[in-house]
Amino acid sequence: MKSIAVFNNKGGVGKTTFLCNLAASLSHHGGKKVLIVDADPQCNATQYMFDDTTVDEIYEKGGFTILDVVKPLAQGKGFVKALHVRESQSFKVDVIPGDPSMSLEEDRLASDWVQATGGDIRGLRTTFLFSQLLSQCGNYDYVFFDMGPSLGSINRAVLVAVDGFVTPMSTDIFSIRAIDNISLSLSTWKKKLERALEDVADSIDDLEIDNPCWHLQFVGYLTQQYTAKMVRGEKQPVRAFDKIAKKIPLRIEKQLIAHFADQELPSSTFDLGSIPTLNSLIPLAQSAHKPIFTLRSSDGVVGAHFSKVKEYEENIRDIAVRFGSQVGALL
Repeated sequence: MKSIAVFNNKGGVGKTTFLCNLAASLSHHGGKKVLIVDADPQCNATQYMFDDTTVDEIYEKGGFTILDVVKPLAQGKGFVKALHVRESQSFKVDVIPGDPSMSLEEDRLASDWVQATGGDIRGLRTTFLFSQLLSQCGNYDYVFFDMGPSLGSINRAVLVAVDGFVTPMSTDIFSIRAIDNISLSLSTWKKKLERALEDVADSIDDLEIDNPCWHLQFVGYLTQQYTAKMVRGEKQPVRAFDKIAKKIPLRIEKQLIAHFADQELPSSTFDLGSIPTLNSLIPLAQSAHKPIFTLRSSDGVVGAHFSKVKEYEENIRDIAVRFGSQVGALL
């Protein structure tokens, strides 16, 4: 099992849409067993993958959510004993739904992080709560975490736990600048965590976590949300977007590959692919609660949209193959 966070400090880059469709492609096309953990208090992945009736049932009837993973530890009752997942039939993946109340846990996790960096065992147990969750997921090929765009305590707890992260980029200068924030924060968190683990080395077994350590690696990036044109039979960004797109690989190499990729691979291998602006396909997929590549006329697809759906399916399959190869090489 490999655990992957899909993360960018900038909002609106298409993280959730990409994650859900990548996971669906790995399942539909690759036959992989996939779990998605919705760690974003906005719960966009949950609302995308399940219809309104199911979402209402989850929150009105007290269905198992990510909050049930956090609460027992926060209340001093220890780690959650069993996970309960829901299957998204259209995406063919299992899901631990998100919970809006997770936003209320941000301060608690932040406080425990301060204690953890001082070598406090209780604070460290909270910091590694998602590591304990992952220890119960050995029957999956991939576990993905959907995350909000913050550099807050929830996202830090996810990144402490997972094997690697993928960064979707929108083609704008703000996404490029966000890479600097990610690099600085990850470097700071890593140093503090490693120092804390050294301070409690004699009582590390009290954490009840197998191999507690920082092992996060950068897996790759994806460029999205640009207008394309055909150039010698291939789609390429139009000039305005292309100027920005050419800056992305250098910044990625300097700030992420150099610090968070242990193996020396050509920087081009970290480029997982690109997805041009999809226009109305995204709201159609959201309304249908389906992967983009499974949209049909009954979902509102008309005219030229059919070729766009087919094109997207080929694209996301290629990205899924590159992603799988990269994970196999790095993690």
